[in-house]
Amino acid sequence: MIPCKPIGQRLTTLFLSVFVFSFINIVSAQDGKTIFNNKCASCHTMGKDAIGPNLQGVVSRWESMDMLRMWIKDFNKAIAAGSPRAKEVVTFSPTSMQMFDGNITEDELTAVIDYADKWQPPVVQTPNGEPQKGNDNAVIFGVISLVLAIIALILMQVNSNLKKLSDDAEGISRPDPVPFYKNKVYIAMIAILFFIVGGYYVTKGAIGLGRQKGYQPVQPIYYSHKVHAGINQINCLFCHGSAWESKTAGIPSVNVCMNCHKGINEYIKGPKLYTEDGEEVNGTAEIAKLYKAAGFDPKNPAAWDPSMAKPIEWIKIHNLPDHVYFNHSQHIKAGKVQCQTCHGEITEMDEVKQASELSMGWCVNCHRNTKVNFNYTDSTGNRFYSIYEKFHNDIKTGKMDSVTVKDIGGLECQKCHY
Repeated sequence: MIPCKPIGQRLTTLFLSVFVFSFINIVSAQDGKTIFNNKCASCHTMGKDAIGPNLQGVVSRWESMDMLRMWIKDFNKAIAAGSPRAKEVVTFSPTSMQMFDGNITEDELTAVIDYADKWQPPVVQTPNGEPQKGNDNAVIFGVISLVLAIIALILMQVNSNLKKLSDDAEGISRPDPVPFYKNKVYIAMIAILFFIVGGYYVTKGAIGLGRQKGYQPVQPIYYSHKVHAGINQINCLFCHGSAWESKTAGIPSVNVCMNCHKGINEYIKGPKLYTEDGEEVNGTAEIAKLYKAAGFDPKNPAAWDPSMAKPIEWIKIHNLPDHVYFNHSQHIKAGKVQCQTCHGEITEMDEVKQASELSMGWCVNCHRNTKVNFNYTDSTGNRFYSIYEKFHNDIKTGKMDSVTVKDIGGLECQKCHY
């Protein structure tokens, strides 16, 4: 006779199997989100069109899954294969789709497609069915904890009074209870609670010291990145050309602005402009401010002397500590990092703000997750990577499927600190 497993052992095995299966599904979804944030978020925004189209429900818009996967790997192959959807999407934006062939595994491709296709906006419903803004769980938890603490103190005091009444009824003589404000136990508990809460907020404030996420100063001239980089598709490097070859992105001089605005002296065809406070902005008046700085008279353009231009006092938004080294060319030219990765959806901003935290942890996490194009044999590769012979051998033998910035020294202190 074959011995049967105890019912408890069977149930344990069943629960463990369900848990492992659920955990694998959760990890897969998280991987898809991570891959999307690392590889796709610079051009795509879930829930709305950006540089690239909205990817929510993307599978239903393609004639087949194979054609969608082909498009992501190499859009030219999808177009050559005669895909109607590929020909439609390629006209969505003048910015070409990045080709991921050789830079993404089949499992990663499946995970990111599944994440994008099933993505839903994170809307929390209140009991009356209206969307709830923000997450109030922490506040609710804090209020409940405070109420419970007060109830506990009241019950302790009631217990003390009842004990005193009981002792008096039995004729037991006991010393009078110590008043609340003189009780050393209560004072010690309040002091400990104060130091815990105070320490939490002091630590949180110290960690955020110097971080300026959301910083959005009012500039001397209302310059809309949405109009210039978004609607008119002016390449970022046209104004910030030094970002391709040097450490700093640079702020364009007045003469760079005048390359276009010498002939564009009115704002009449673009969308209406508004400040963050909702006040409408006169675009033509802002162009006049530029002319004043340049010393340019639109009625007599031939008399303009560019050498007489005065710099505009732009307010710097993105600031790093003095001991931090950051090289734009190393990220943009060598690493192929999109501007939106750090600066957010800059093509959707009128008044620019700091979109990312730019903290050490934020940078380190990016270095841990970002994969480098480790190929160096063709024109798109970087021959610097040829020195990492061990990694190339590990990829060939299947020990590694990709190389991240962390693997090539991206977490070494001296890489980012003087």
